[in-house]
Amino acid sequence: MSGDEETPEQTIAEDLVVTKYKMGAEIANQALKTVAEAAAPGVSVLSLCQKGDEFIAAETGKIFKREKDMKKGIAFPTCVSVNNCVCHFSPLKSDPDVTLKDGDLVKIDLGVHVDGFISNVAHSFVVGATKDKPVTGRKADVIKAAHLCAEAALRLVKPGNQNTQVTEAWNKIAKSFKCSAVEGMLSHQLKQHLIDGEKTIIQNPTDQQKKDHEKAEFEVHEVYAVDVLISTGEGKAKDGGQRTTVYKRDPNKVYGLKMKTSRTFFSEMERRFDTMPFTLRAFEDEAKARLGVVECAKHELLQPFAVLYEKEGEFVAQFKFTVLLMANGPLRITSSLFEPELYQSEHDVEDPELKVLLQSSASRKAQKKKKKKASKTVENATGQAMETDAAE
Repeated sequence: MSGDEETPEQTIAEDLVVTKYKMGAEIANQALKTVAEAAAPGVSVLSLCQKGDEFIAAETGKIFKREKDMKKGIAFPTCVSVNNCVCHFSPLKSDPDVTLKDGDLVKIDLGVHVDGFISNVAHSFVVGATKDKPVTGRKADVIKAAHLCAEAALRLVKPGNQNTQVTEAWNKIAKSFKCSAVEGMLSHQLKQHLIDGEKTIIQNPTDQQKKDHEKAEFEVHEVYAVDVLISTGEGKAKDGGQRTTVYKRDPNKVYGLKMKTSRTFFSEMERRFDTMPFTLRAFEDEAKARLGVVECAKHELLQPFAVLYEKEGEFVAQFKFTVLLMANGPLRITSSLFEPELYQSEHDVEDPELKVLLQSSASRKAQKKKKKKASKTVENATGQAMETDAAE
C-alpha cells in the first residue's frame, strides 16, 4: 500500500468518480428494494441479510470487468435490525435466527462500493403495512420523525452550512414526535476506501460529546453518508450481548498475530475487503473465521460494529442516504423507499423555521450535459452502455 501516499485524492470534481458513485448507488438502491420486498411475516432475518449481500456481490461483479485490479463489492454488509434493535444485526448461520412477524418495525442497512467509492443506504418500514391498514401510534411517530430528519438533513448538508445545524434540527424534529435521536450516533464524510472520514455529524450528543465533537463546515466536492436513527425511548443504545459479526480493518494498527488461524483469516480479510466493513458470514469456514477474528479484534486490528439495543418495548427507525456535494447543489444518490401514506402520526413538526425548511424544494436542476459526459466516460471504461443514468 506504500505507493498510495503520493497519489492525490480523487474527488467528485472528476466525472468518472461521480459515475462510480452513481453505479454503486444504483446497485445499493436495487439491493435495498430486493431485501425490502422479501421481508414478510415468517421470513428469516439471516435469509434477508444473505439475499442483500448476494445481490450486491452479483451486481458489482458485472461492472468494470476489464479492470481486473479494481476493488468493488460490499461496503457495508446487509444488516436487518428489528424493533428495539438499533443497528448492525447481521447473524451468522450458527447464531439464533430472528423471524419477522406482522407489525415488526424493520431497518435495512447496506452499502456498495465501486473502486472504493461508497454508497450507503438504510430504510425503515413496518411489516404488513398497507394503504388500507396504515401504521399509527408510536411506530408511525418514530418512522415519520426519522424520515423528516433525513429530509431536513438533505436540505442542510450543503456547502457553507455547519454540522451543528443538522444536529439541532434532528433534536427538534425528534422532540416534536415525542421521540429521541439515538445518542452519540455519527454520520460520516466518505472518501475513497474510507467509510468513516474525519468530518461527522453527531446525533443527540451528551454534554461531554458536545465538548469533544469537532465543529465542521460542509464543503463542495465532499460526500456524506447521512445516517438518522430515532427512538421512541430515551435514545440510549446499549450492547445487548449479541455476537458481533460485522468488523472493519483499522489501517493504522499493526500487530504480529500469533495464531495461524488468525493470520490466515486476516490475510483473506485484507485481500477481499481491505478497509471496508465485512461480515464473518462471508467466510467459507465460519467456525475458523469466528476463531480468527478474536485475536485480530483483541489487538484492535479490527474494529467491531457492535449490535446495539434500545430498551425492550421501544422502537427505533433509521434512514440513511449518500449525498454528493456537487458544485451545482447537493445530489442524493441513494434513497429510502418511504411511503408517507402508510404512516399516520398525530404529531408533526412545530418549529416554524423547520417547517419552512422541510417545505423547500430539495431537487436540483439536472445538468444534462454533465450527465451525458459522465455516461460516455463510463461506456469507454466498462465497454458497456450505462442503464443507471436513466434511473436517476
